[in-house]
Amino acid sequence: MARVSFGVARHRKQKRILKKARGFFGAASRQYRTAKQSIIRAEAYATRDRRVRKRIIRRLWITRISAACGQQGISYSRFIHGLKCAKVDLDRKMISDLAIRNHEAFVALVGIARGAIS
Repeated sequence: MARVSFGVARHRKQKRILKKARGFFGAASRQYRTAKQSIIRAEAYATRDRRVRKRIIRRLWITRISAACGQQGISYSRFIHGLKCAKVDLDRKMISDLAIRNHEAFVALVGIARGAIS
């Protein structure tokens, strides 16, 4: 019986791993075993951070809205509460975009929120 060394299949597998490890620092991009460990870790972080990215972006929208509300003399929480009372159905992404790009529309929203609270 001839000894099987997985020649072509093993080379293909190792090339695939080392291709994924391109750009990694030091041995993590050159040695198969180290590269394999680095890829496993990197893929785990990538999976986790796809969810974390959504949280970070939402925090950014809230910070922008809060800053714009501060300029209008109303707190973020009172502003959001006022919009809910007025049944305004805009999400934070849209409100943040209005605060940056269309200041007049944002001021109108603040007026709507203030009217609904009082």
